[in-house]
Amino acid sequence: MRAIGDPALSKGPVERKVVRIVTPGTLTDDALLTQTRDNFLLAVAPIGNRYGLAWVDLPGGQIFIAQASGPDAFAAEIERLQPAEVLLPEATKVDVGTVDKRNLRQRPPWQFDRDAGIRLLKDQLGTHDLSGFGCDGMHNALAAAGALLEFLRETQRAALPHLTHLRVEYADSCLFMDANTRRNLEIEINPSGRRQHTLVGLLDQAATAMGSRLLRRWINRPERNRTHLRKRLQAVATLAENGHFETLHETLSGVGDIQRILGRVALRSARPRDLAALRDALGRLPDIRRCVAQYDSPLLGEVLERMGKHPDTAAELTAAIRPEPAAQLRDGGVIAAGFDHELDHLRELSEHANDFLIDLEKREREQTGIATLKVGFNRVHGYYIEIGRSRSADVPVHYTRRQTLKSAERYITEELKQFEVQVLSARERSLARELTIFESLLDTLCEALEELQNCAEALATLDVLATFAERAEHLNLVQPEITDHPGIFIEDGRHPVVEHSLDGGFVRNACRLDEQTRMLVITGPNMGGKSTYMRQVALITLMAHTGCFVPARKAVIGPVDSIFTRIGAGDDLTRGRSTFMVEMMETATILNNASDRSLVLMDEIGRGTSTYDGMALAQAAARWLAMKSRAFTLFATHYFELTALADALDGVTNVHLDATQHQGRIVFLHAVKPGPASRSYGLQVARLAGVPRPVVDDAEQILQELERNGHAQPGHGDESLQRSLFEAPQHPALGKLERLDPDQMTPLQALQALFELKQQL
Repeated sequence: MRAIGDPALSKGPVERKVVRIVTPGTLTDDALLTQTRDNFLLAVAPIGNRYGLAWVDLPGGQIFIAQASGPDAFAAEIERLQPAEVLLPEATKVDVGTVDKRNLRQRPPWQFDRDAGIRLLKDQLGTHDLSGFGCDGMHNALAAAGALLEFLRETQRAALPHLTHLRVEYADSCLFMDANTRRNLEIEINPSGRRQHTLVGLLDQAATAMGSRLLRRWINRPERNRTHLRKRLQAVATLAENGHFETLHETLSGVGDIQRILGRVALRSARPRDLAALRDALGRLPDIRRCVAQYDSPLLGEVLERMGKHPDTAAELTAAIRPEPAAQLRDGGVIAAGFDHELDHLRELSEHANDFLIDLEKREREQTGIATLKVGFNRVHGYYIEIGRSRSADVPVHYTRRQTLKSAERYITEELKQFEVQVLSARERSLARELTIFESLLDTLCEALEELQNCAEALATLDVLATFAERAEHLNLVQPEITDHPGIFIEDGRHPVVEHSLDGGFVRNACRLDEQTRMLVITGPNMGGKSTYMRQVALITLMAHTGCFVPARKAVIGPVDSIFTRIGAGDDLTRGRSTFMVEMMETATILNNASDRSLVLMDEIGRGTSTYDGMALAQAAARWLAMKSRAFTLFATHYFELTALADALDGVTNVHLDATQHQGRIVFLHAVKPGPASRSYGLQVARLAGVPRPVVDDAEQILQELERNGHAQPGHGDESLQRSLFEAPQHPALGKLERLDPDQMTPLQALQALFELKQQL
């Protein structure tokens, strides 16, 4: 609520009305926002199996639209955006992941209309059509945009002049990662729910809040355009050379969050210190330009051009705003002296009141002969002359009694009354004049809003590039080579987060995936480093696709369109899904969506069911990835039988994580070596984990008995099953599988055939 009437002119209660409705997705006050994270309001228009998405960062001033095909792609977008609030059509059931159900808003279905969305967007952007934004075919997204803008108009109840940028995000322009992959790679949140020991936590050393937010957007939406990536990497290399980033980083550290400040300017909710921060930021532009202009980098040149200079705006804010203005406009003391003559005069009347009162008190004492006479002020009665009752007989006749106290009388004179009117009105008029000047400044800034927003975006980009350069030096990262030839080659790669958290040295490992080697079957003991090795390959690939240097001695990254992971185990009790069901659903997503340019990480497929079922499922999935999808795959397994794939299929190679025994204890070497593992170390790991010694000894005796009876062979399993699984022509089930047309075969058919085989063995 806000007063809209003038209290001085109102005879009764001042008229008030709701001027803005604040919701989780429309917050703009810094005290209520996380500075380093975007605060998105998201609208979703589900039509059939396609989801239209439109979202806005209201303080930042950008509208985004995109479309997701299928529930998996939609879940990936929700995991990426982490919206603060979601708008949905009434009576629509949509899985919004971890979004707080209290922040879901049911909106009338008629608001999710494509034609209305087009009309509202054109009106908001001030254009005759949307052809220049690349919205063709984005019917669902435009419908969502209509609901989004309708909600903003309803809640903000004011013009939104800063929402002039529309960004269309195409699915094929970024490296796709589903929701499971984002969680498994611990990009922003680790399994404990904390943001420490994550990729973002490691890389985010940005000097500004807007730089931190942009860095998160880059990491969560890796770029696939090879030209853009090379320009980013070249800019980072330029800044990293001889520590050039240090001066830039230091200069940027004094820049405030001008993206959100400009949002508050547009919404007319900016405070005096917002304009002071904007003034200080613009004052640093000459230093930033001098620092960057000396470097030979196409991207840095583009950023400088987008940044602009803004000397007039900087000069006006410097002249208008005090160096340290008051926190609130109502307190006064915001506009600098000398900026406005009328304000200076009013302030002089108010600020020199004490001099007049001291002079008046001295004159009245001399004229009346009353040495105890004093001049004072209170908020109830205003200015007065106070004389003790013992001297009441000496009070001049031109004094008018104003107040009677127990031991004194208070008077007013015509001179003092005129002064009171003048001074008190001067204070009120001074505050009113400051408000008028401040509103005029906001008007001026709104006229230059788009140029200032471009400047803020450029500063954020510089901040991210300087941060990547700083991380490259302090984390010993190298520039990856972005090649157009399919494959991933990593020499002496490291897991950046694990390495940073270790006290000791990290064991570096290589990885080569190309046309000749599309799948690595990885064996080795638990805790041997299989999962870490796979994740580091994925993280290096991801970092390269953001324009960041990578933890390796050398990295050559070819075209990658997606990263999929099936790592870890856990049930989903809220949806009635067992651990094995969750594992199979994640596996199905990968088998149905992986392409020959996907990077796939598969860890221990089939361990949630019986040995033969699990082995059949694991092999079927591996065969599908190697033969049908032809994805670049890291396939970790404890089923030693799967190592025979290297002999049966082209493009499959065995590697293992090395371990050894010393004085009866297992020692993990964490080194990737060619070939399959020679044995399993399950009992040794159990002993290391603290399982009681009698239990481990008993398990060892049971294992020996199984081996003697032919039910188990250390590290090899059932050889008859192994032979049957790979001698496809000799078995009807696998023979049928081999004869199926790959273009018509689904993962379900492959799994069904393997189950038939298992039943016949």
